[in-house]
Amino acid sequence: MKYSNEIIIDLPRKRVIELFDNSDNMPKWQKGLKSFVHLRGEPGKVGAKSKMVYDMGRGDMEMIETITVNNLPDEFCGTYEAKGAWNEMKNYFYDVNESQTKWVSHSEFKFSGIMMRVMGFLMPGSFKKQSMKFMVAFKEFVESED
Repeated sequence: MKYSNEIIIDLPRKRVIELFDNSDNMPKWQKGLKSFVHLRGEPGKVGAKSKMVYDMGRGDMEMIETITVNNLPDEFCGTYEAKGAWNEMKNYFYDVNESQTKWVSHSEFKFSGIMMRVMGFLMPGSFKKQSMKFMVAFKEFVESED
């Protein structure tokens, strides 16, 4: 399953990237994120791995982030592996003008296990909607920081 989302942020790209590229800010815009722990590699660099734990209401979900591209301020890509799901996210940041940034995100999901395959088949829109919620939350967070 593949989809894309985009959003305009009312801040210059330089400031957006400063806030995006700081893992300490992640709990401020990723609802349910309980922890982000660096596992190996140089933090923020290609090949770095981190464990993320989210409170999903009925229990925790763990995923491993692997950075595949870090060419900020233009591009940041990674894979996210959790039980039953693999996700690749490609994020691109563009100057709209001096005071606005366009964030475009391309996502691809692959599922294993019967439950995740059924969810992906029956509710593909929920994945796109959840990704957009994170983007909106990030926009609200960064715009309130300035």
